[in-house]
Amino acid sequence: MRKLALLLIALLTTELVQAKQPNVVVILTDDQGWGDLSLHGNKNISTPNLDALAKSGARFDRFYVCAVCSPTRAEFLTGRYHPRGGVFSTSAGGERLDLDEVTIADTFKAAGYVTGAFGKWHNGMQYPYHPNGRGFDEYYGFTSGHWGHYFSPVLEHNGALTRGKGFCVDDFTNRAIDFIEESVKQDKPFFAYLPYNTPHSPMQVPDRFWKKFDGVDLVMRNRDPQKENLQHSRAALAMCENVDWNVGRLVKSLQKMGIADNTIVVFFHDNGPNGSRWNDGMRGRKGSTDEGGCRSPLFISWPGKVRQNTFVTQIASVTDLLPTLSNMAGINLIGDKPLDGIDLSSWISNPQKAHNERIIINAWKGKISARNQQYRLDNVGRLYDITNDPHQEKDIVAQQPEIAEMLGQAVADFKSGALQDYKTSNEGRPFVICHKDYKWTQVPARDGIADGNIIRSNKFPNCSYFLNWISTDDKITWPAEVQHSGRYRVYLHYTCKKENVGCRVQLRFNGATISTKIGKAHNPPEIGAGEDRFKRVESYVKFFKEIELGDMQLDAGAGDLTLTVPEMPGNEGIEFRLLMFERIDQ
Repeated sequence: MRKLALLLIALLTTELVQAKQPNVVVILTDDQGWGDLSLHGNKNISTPNLDALAKSGARFDRFYVCAVCSPTRAEFLTGRYHPRGGVFSTSAGGERLDLDEVTIADTFKAAGYVTGAFGKWHNGMQYPYHPNGRGFDEYYGFTSGHWGHYFSPVLEHNGALTRGKGFCVDDFTNRAIDFIEESVKQDKPFFAYLPYNTPHSPMQVPDRFWKKFDGVDLVMRNRDPQKENLQHSRAALAMCENVDWNVGRLVKSLQKMGIADNTIVVFFHDNGPNGSRWNDGMRGRKGSTDEGGCRSPLFISWPGKVRQNTFVTQIASVTDLLPTLSNMAGINLIGDKPLDGIDLSSWISNPQKAHNERIIINAWKGKISARNQQYRLDNVGRLYDITNDPHQEKDIVAQQPEIAEMLGQAVADFKSGALQDYKTSNEGRPFVICHKDYKWTQVPARDGIADGNIIRSNKFPNCSYFLNWISTDDKITWPAEVQHSGRYRVYLHYTCKKENVGCRVQLRFNGATISTKIGKAHNPPEIGAGEDRFKRVESYVKFFKEIELGDMQLDAGAGDLTLTVPEMPGNEGIEFRLLMFERIDQ
């Protein structure tokens, strides 16, 4: 009887465990191409952990994302084409996702999940555009489009600045594992999003991964070898092997915690490769709406629920992940806006299910391409039979005018629908600062407008700073909107040469003004060049000094936030990186 009782208890316990909502882990890499996996035939690289993840569940043959990063992230979050959410750029506010959009984190949080994101956000910095305002309970990483240094950089944790520990992708993975462990202790289902920032430049990677590629010949090359820079390719491949190692660590941690069988793990990329390296001969790379610019792997693993070695040929889109994962987790969608994505779970269960007649649109900066199950109409009206011509070498529009017309109509419908109210500037969308529900607001150089002699450290603003402040007439402004009146403590991140100490820095917003004198020199060198495996195009960075600028009473409303140096005893003022606003009243 005792044995029978124990057996019944075990069976009931098993049923209860199986009835639990599944956990979800979503891993997104930045600028990794479809060809940057050994699974896909690339002999230059070894990605055993990702290959194993793909074989453990479902992998999609033709899965499409956007041509660049912030639009893909927006489409993943909302299940809707990125123009519908107002994303029009990758920097300076154009990456922000409209506040009336409901995110996948909102959806899972509403279903009782704890939610966390660890890595590169890239859909808005200031709350409520910030991840903590978009459904994520926990956030650790950086919110800009790229970061300037990958080894123990300045990052943020739920809005507050902190220093990372070691190589950033390793650090993000450690933080995600900690979050998962804490969720397990609390016996709560979790939704963990890991938007890694590699192999996006700067091309930095730990020595243990670089040593394999340093100076080696690459046996597999881009379809146009003269366009390939071998040093860049080597660095990217080393960074991809680091990603693979971290994915392996994450999966092993799930197994060690005994939750692997109740965890859905998803892996995909945000766009095509950031260089002309081997990509299975496809046309296009990052920035292109051709196959090579928008095709990504998609792996969905759920041991015991998704059969191993499931190979899905139905075309799919990043917009499909919200409805698919919601259905797999058995939770309801929230929000009333129609989705562009579809639920893929029936093809995951039965990959032999007939293809549907859907058309997927890939669009960026006026380049619009349409893809159905067999054909792609490119952004200049050429038609390709991808099934028989995967490298897009033969235009068949003359042979198949009716197909071209059908796909062209889909492009026209996209223009009259998704693009109807699409704005390609920040007009009407000032930078929201100082929200009553959030302690911190970042106002970086990235979002500022320099006037006078001030220049950026680089034309790519995401991780830049301002320098050459040589006149008291020079200024930096931000078209801002204080969301809620209150008292805020303002911190300034600066550098200042010894001979320029004593300059006064002043901040104004409408009727409020604070100022302070710079009392200490801080003139650190730029960093990054010593760690770069390939010379970067973005800005190098510095470790800036933080000083308290003062307390400021701000009234709700719009205006220009203006930073000046009205007193300058030396030849220059400061170099400027960041303002931080801390809400100090309740």
